[in-house]
Amino acid sequence: MNLKKRLMTVVAVLAAILPTAAKAQESTPTMHITLDKAIELALSENPTMKVAEKEIELKEVSKTEAWQNLLPTVSINGTVAYNIKVAEIKTSMGSFKMGMDDSNTWNGALQVALPLYAPAVYQTMSLTKNDLQLAVEKSRGSKIDLIEQVTKAYYQLMLAQDSYNVLNENYKLAETNFNIVNAMYEQGLVSEYDKISAEVQKNNAWPSVVSGKNAVELAKLQLRVLMGITANVNLVIDDNLDNYVTEMVQATNGEIDLANNSSLRQIDLQGELLNRQRKLLKTSFMPTISLVGSYQYQSMSNTNWEVHNFNWSNASSLTLSLSIPLYTAKNFTSLKSNKIQQYQLAETRINTERMLRMQAQSYIDNMTASAEQLESSKKAVELAEKGLEISQKRYDVGKGTILELTNSQVTLTNTRLSYNNTIYDYLVAKSGLNKVLGKE
Repeated sequence: MNLKKRLMTVVAVLAAILPTAAKAQESTPTMHITLDKAIELALSENPTMKVAEKEIELKEVSKTEAWQNLLPTVSINGTVAYNIKVAEIKTSMGSFKMGMDDSNTWNGALQVALPLYAPAVYQTMSLTKNDLQLAVEKSRGSKIDLIEQVTKAYYQLMLAQDSYNVLNENYKLAETNFNIVNAMYEQGLVSEYDKISAEVQKNNAWPSVVSGKNAVELAKLQLRVLMGITANVNLVIDDNLDNYVTEMVQATNGEIDLANNSSLRQIDLQGELLNRQRKLLKTSFMPTISLVGSYQYQSMSNTNWEVHNFNWSNASSLTLSLSIPLYTAKNFTSLKSNKIQQYQLAETRINTERMLRMQAQSYIDNMTASAEQLESSKKAVELAEKGLEISQKRYDVGKGTILELTNSQVTLTNTRLSYNNTIYDYLVAKSGLNKVLGKE
């Protein structure tokens, strides 16, 4: 009896709260969305995609920076030196001082350096190109991941709404049965046990309705987050699971083609990047040639600091520089490390492809099982509806019991929920398969 009182209290409190919540909901802006619109908004507003776009911009800047190393560099240098005691050259012909003691020397130089042959720069340019391709593919992978998340969240909201409708209909049916049984009890046509059973059935159905409504709100919140919507907007989808039944019936599963899988493509691009890095490391063994032009303006042996009275002289030079590396121990170690990384990446690709094929096959099997189960689930719903109709008629004429009526009602609710879950499982498996196959 205490349980009955608590249930009635919960019903009374919720009945008082719901009108207030309904008024608040009326003031909340409503947005009608479809799956395509949800994906479109997510791709444009979700922070993950914005970060991926900035990463591509960063790689493009790195690519520009690489070829700029081939441009000439210009620098201006200036020095002021105080000579306490200058150097002295002693020969058989005498000694010569290179300047004056206790004097200062001023020197200014303009230098222009131009690389003529720089193999490391050429390989770096190719390396940044590969790095940019990898960034683009990572962005594509993020896009595919986001599409899958939004799609599953959309289907989750659709399942929550359809399940809520089933639970709400179940409560209304239990409420109608209770009103009928209660009227018959007051007329002395049924026992008090029937009345209590019908009331318990009605009270037991209400918490499921509340949970179903809460599930809908949580699903809406998740979808809003993925879509990048921060405002308090009430999402409404004019869609239901029954709209995808035809697709399930006509679905055909082809071969597993992983050519567009983003994970494998990223691994392949990482392999190309390691190959390019190996070529870059090999440039450490190659010569470099550069051309340097210099113009100097200097004044030496000044005993005072009156710059405007100094005697100035100028000099210029053009230097062709050739640098040939002979031996650097770490170059060989770096090549060995690169070879090990390539081996690790090759093994990773083999394992990743195996896992992806197994995952894809699992999704296909789930889709096939859901498609095969659909017809039996649909038939079960039809039979449960017929069973409820029969049990209601039997009870009305006094040949059935209240237990038969409540059992048939519970059976109908469970079969409808199972039917919805069958369609949902198919759609979720299809979404996962599209991700594995790299479909956008």
